[in-house]
Amino acid sequence: QVQLVESGGGLVQAGGSLRLSCAASGSILIINHMGWYRQAPGKQRELVARVTSSGLTDYVDSVKERSTISRDAAKNTVYLQMNSLRPEDTAVYYCNVHGRRSDAFGRSIPFNSWGQGTQVTVSS
Repeated sequence: QVQLVESGGGLVQAGGSLRLSCAASGSILIINHMGWYRQAPGKQRELVARVTSSGLTDYVDSVKERSTISRDAAKNTVYLQMNSLRPEDTAVYYCNVHGRRSDAFGRSIPFNSWGQGTQVTVSS
């Protein structure tokens, strides 16, 4: 199994910054990509940012100029630095990690794990 531990959410005023962290642990063999999604009340979950094992990044347009996603491969950890936060950034942010892990028999199998979510609230 793969476990994800998220941290860094909270309440911040508009214009402020937050740094989200997500550490993956377990029987991980390979991580293909790590990313952050968010879901606001009454809306569908959307991709915020993603980083591949080769360092390629992808952002939703609404955060592209204000955010940076990075990863520490040695720690299996992904970070999302968000600046100039806006009330519309308010949502539950979920970490997502995709890769391959070993099962109980030592076989390589794919995994796609989600964190429990961390609340980000931006006040106006």
